Amino acid sequence: MFVFFLCNLSLVPAAASKNKVKGSQGQFPLTQNVTVVEGGTAILTCRVDQNDNTSLQWSNPAQQTLYFDDKKALRDNRIELVRASWHELSISVSDVSLSDEGQYTCSLFTMPVKTSKAYLTVLGVPEKPQISGFSSPVMEGDLMQLTCKTSGSKPAADIRWFKNDKEIKDVKYLKEEDANRKTFTVSSTLDFRVDRSDDGVAVICRVDHESLNATPQVAMQVLEIHYTPSVKIIPSTPFPQEGQPLILTCESKGKPLPEPVLWTKDGGELPDPDRMVVSGRELNILFLNKTDNGTYRCEATNTIGQSSAEYVLIVHDVPNTLLPTTIIPSLTTATVTTTVAITTSPTTSATTSSIRDPNALAGQTGPDHALIGGIVAVVVFVTLCSIFLLGRYLARHKGTYLTNEAKGAEDAPDADTAIINAEGSQVNAEEKKEYFI
Repeated sequence: MFVFFLCNLSLVPAAASKNKVKGSQGQFPLTQNVTVVEGGTAILTCRVDQNDNTSLQWSNPAQQTLYFDDKKALRDNRIELVRASWHELSISVSDVSLSDEGQYTCSLFTMPVKTSKAYLTVLGVPEKPQISGFSSPVMEGDLMQLTCKTSGSKPAADIRWFKNDKEIKDVKYLKEEDANRKTFTVSSTLDFRVDRSDDGVAVICRVDHESLNATPQVAMQVLEIHYTPSVKIIPSTPFPQEGQPLILTCESKGKPLPEPVLWTKDGGELPDPDRMVVSGRELNILFLNKTDNGTYRCEATNTIGQSSAEYVLIVHDVPNTLLPTTIIPSLTTATVTTTVAITTSPTTSATTSSIRDPNALAGQTGPDHALIGGIVAVVVFVTLCSIFLLGRYLARHKGTYLTNEAKGAEDAPDADTAIINAEGSQVNAEEKKEYFI
């Protein structure tokens, strides 16, 4: 059919051909290069601004005609007509493969024929990357080498490494051409020494390529690191006191997890198993006493190694709580000496010790009324006793004087002698009085 159409063109009168040539001097086809991802659809468009009914044609890199105006010339189901007019010829190529890449030609059949080239670029999509080189588990301190590899990219893909969302820059990169000599296989190697902080960390290999439309392909490897235990002892109270219970918790971390733990005291076994009960990772001392003082050791072991921690136990005395007391003085003699010292200070020294009523409100300050009342009562009592004793003394002194005077009168033969005897008795009484005092 295509050959028949070309033969018909050769039968056009010469005058008509001359008109086409004359009217086609300002005509020229316009095309654009096209880039498409492998497996996608490419649209090839050829336009002519001014056309006096001159035919347009698309041909492939092998110079095979695809479409002549709206007539399909190549039997390929992937090639379809999009639009055909005197000013435009557009065709589509679906399910594009790498073999479709090349230079396509749009021809305008003027005299002479005018052409325009459009280059079709097919992007090779990289395969999903794979990470190799990991064998689980890895021992702490070992050197790990991971390799990420992807094939089929065109142009060559870019590989980047991430650990804990932080990019690792120091990596090796290798690019190799595939057997079809159109795509590439790319690999990248990451070397690093592992420690316990790498356990459970996700190492990510990311492949970036223009064919992925800003959605990179990734491969992830979660690390499993085995390491020796780390041990710490945590007491239930920071100030253990005599008579109180105490729980020591042995916090151990390791991989594999150490189970169980071993408790010792001062390098030997626990001395009192009845009071010192081990439950899992806890050492429970029921009632503390001074014999429990010493160094307690917790030891954890797994298949990688062994570790331990120590806790020095010092049992403190229970602090004594002094309660206020009332002192009632006892009178054993008639003479009582009481000394009361009341000192008032506007400030309170940090070293002053005070005894307060436990029933008093917190923060209440002021004099101790009970103490002052007791002192006043004692003073009043002593004063009354002193007055009583003084009264009795005066009464007894008066009676003695009258008895001596009477006695002098009885023994005297006359009045003068009685007076003299009475005076002598007074003198003696005064002497006795002075002596008594």
